[in-house]
Amino acid sequence: MAKLSRDLIRQAMAQIGAKGGKRSLDTMTPEERSARAKKASIAAAKKRTADRLASEQKRWTKVGVKRKAK
Repeated sequence: MAKLSRDLIRQAMAQIGAKGGKRSLDTMTPEERSARAKKASIAAAKKRTADRLASEQKRWTKVGVKRKAK
């Protein structure tokens, strides 16, 4: 069996991913889509907050100020 190139795999996965969003639009109810979007939004906000807090912690560590972690 020949090895698949990264580009070939990437293209195949992109095609599959492109179908997924359209398929979800057809098969999910508006309430389900709303719940999915809300869940994604909350996850993104948590990641942004974690990144911001890590950045602030790094900055304060350079200055020499100790802050309590929440």
